[in-house]
Amino acid sequence: MPKRAPSKNTSSKTAERDVIPPGTDVSDGSLFFNRELSWLAFNNRVLQLAEDPSVPLLERVKFCAIYARNLDEFFMIRVARLHEQMSNRVARLVPDGSTPGDTLGKMHERILEQGHRHADCFESKLRPALAEKGIRIYSMKELDAEGRAQMEQRFREQIFPVLTPLAIGLGRHFPYISNLSLSLAVLLRDPVADTENVARVKVPKELLSRFVPLKGGTSFVPLEEVIAHHLGALFPGMEVLDQGLFRVTRDADYTVSEDAEDLLVAVQTELRQRRFGDVIRLEVQTGMNPKLLEPLMEALSLEPQHLYEERGLLDLSDLMAIVSTPGFAELRDPPWTPVTQPRLQSEDDGEVTPVMTAMRRGALLVHHPYESFTTSVERFVTEAVEDPDVLAIKQTVYRTSDKSPLVPALIRATERGKQAVCMVELKARFDERTNIRWALALEEAGVHVVYGIPGLKTHAKAILIVRREGEKVRHYVHVGTGNYNSKTARLYTDLGLFTTDPDIGADVADLFNFLTGFARPKSFRKLLVAPVNMREGLLEEVRRTIAQHTPETPSRIVLKMNALVDPMMIRALYDASRAGVKVELNIRGICCLRPQMPGVSENIRVISTLGRFLEHSRVYLFERGGDTRCYIGSADLMPRNLDHRVEALTPVEDPTLVAQVRDILDRCLAENTHAWVLQADGAWLRRPPEGEKRWAQQELMERAVRMAQASTGRPLP
Repeated sequence: MPKRAPSKNTSSKTAERDVIPPGTDVSDGSLFFNRELSWLAFNNRVLQLAEDPSVPLLERVKFCAIYARNLDEFFMIRVARLHEQMSNRVARLVPDGSTPGDTLGKMHERILEQGHRHADCFESKLRPALAEKGIRIYSMKELDAEGRAQMEQRFREQIFPVLTPLAIGLGRHFPYISNLSLSLAVLLRDPVADTENVARVKVPKELLSRFVPLKGGTSFVPLEEVIAHHLGALFPGMEVLDQGLFRVTRDADYTVSEDAEDLLVAVQTELRQRRFGDVIRLEVQTGMNPKLLEPLMEALSLEPQHLYEERGLLDLSDLMAIVSTPGFAELRDPPWTPVTQPRLQSEDDGEVTPVMTAMRRGALLVHHPYESFTTSVERFVTEAVEDPDVLAIKQTVYRTSDKSPLVPALIRATERGKQAVCMVELKARFDERTNIRWALALEEAGVHVVYGIPGLKTHAKAILIVRREGEKVRHYVHVGTGNYNSKTARLYTDLGLFTTDPDIGADVADLFNFLTGFARPKSFRKLLVAPVNMREGLLEEVRRTIAQHTPETPSRIVLKMNALVDPMMIRALYDASRAGVKVELNIRGICCLRPQMPGVSENIRVISTLGRFLEHSRVYLFERGGDTRCYIGSADLMPRNLDHRVEALTPVEDPTLVAQVRDILDRCLAENTHAWVLQADGAWLRRPPEGEKRWAQQELMERAVRMAQASTGRPLP
């Protein structure tokens, strides 16, 4: 087992330390990391970026907020599911051999440890550093007379009118507390009756800003502080003895019956019911008065393991509002404007080349956010809408933005007499309401809207444009790794292939028939499609790579994804390692594979890279001498992706494009600025910047600028 070097960035509580004997059977559960603990290790890496003084200050605040938001979703889905299994006395073992109870116990310890660091990071490091730079978050007691007067006026005119104090006890029904809402529990004394009572006041941060600005706009007071200071106005005639801030997290997991007659209605019903999910976490500020805490615990039917006491502000995800404070460019990453993919602009005058014109000259690969989503994917669809020879436009929608130009383009296509088809995934978690709104708008406009296949979530990213060209029709296809979302396309790294390859075009046409009709294809020509042929196709690529590996012509497997969980795929990679094949994995989040185990995985290296952009692309590269196979697409290696979702991987066949993909992968694997290497004991050790500094995202931005300048012959503005 590799010796672990000491690191101040890695806590002994955040690593799994089971020692695996050499020669252990690869079916042994001890060769798998626990999925939930691996996710917590990922969020710990996000926290380390918030703690990293080399990261610009407001970017550190952003990572602090992202850590909190990530943890909220983890509780709402994964922790809630484990609690449900415990309640139902499910003793199912996961691949690492843990029961739900085992996992919950370990998770609780690590969440507490990370939570202390998270609070300390903000309160002791980021908050003082922000103040030094002119962005101050005051408590009410820190304000001078002028500041208090401003808050008094703001409370009276804007805050007080939307507050609703609710009594607790005295025969009254305990008030409903919405998911992720902030509330003040207030201890009151009635001087007439000489009794103590408890009330709840919701902090209306959904209606008002969480951070109330002082004059000048760079100093703030938390909304709950302003309310707490003026509680007397809410309870005239009562004595306010104490108050404490709390926040609840509810179970947001749900399933829709495969037998539902109307999927849209079924999802809407589940969304309404989700509001009343069980409370699975209660966050309070450290030192809350027991007279306030105990009634909350009792009314919400909570056990001690549901309680999380935190120092300082609750719900640090709201710090995104501080990150958005205008100005302070020196505290942020340098701005980045995506460039137009070189083949989509003319060499002579810099004007754009129509996307389908470029595609007829050969397949092209676009890498977001280095290359523009607007001048590639969006223009692909909007040009098709205006093209009189385009007969049909078909698109999948998993997550899209509220102001997406792509969905309205389908409406315009219908108005121009084209066939427009949109596969809208209603069950895209936390985006259900947005997708329902778009689905209803599309249907009203006459677009053919389908909701996919019962029991399968459609996660594939594909656009098909059918164009009449003389006596024939041609398929123009885009298959990508990321959502058709103009907002996230500027924040996530994703790849997209534009191609007119007849086989890929026919496959994507079959895929849409699979989604919209009763077609059940048993195979595809070139695409790997889950749940049809993706699992077996990837396993076969691993087997071929093993079979063709020799000392003279060594093989290599390079995979980039968000999560590696599937036991069957992990065992296949262990087989490759034992055969001597070099396996290099770039995994942003969960990794259940144990690398560097003698006799099992000593040829496997796992690296995780984070940074200003969210690494999101999925790439599968199999190098076998002169026989190289490369795929990109929507699927991670998880049972849900391979067996319970509709996913699509497309081959990248043009040697120039394969070389581009290999270059991207090699840069990510060489990263030593924001990179962590997974050890055999489960520790993620941050790679020190020894030797030449390698920073993949910065290198790819610089490369994109060079390529764009070379194509136009002049500097970019």
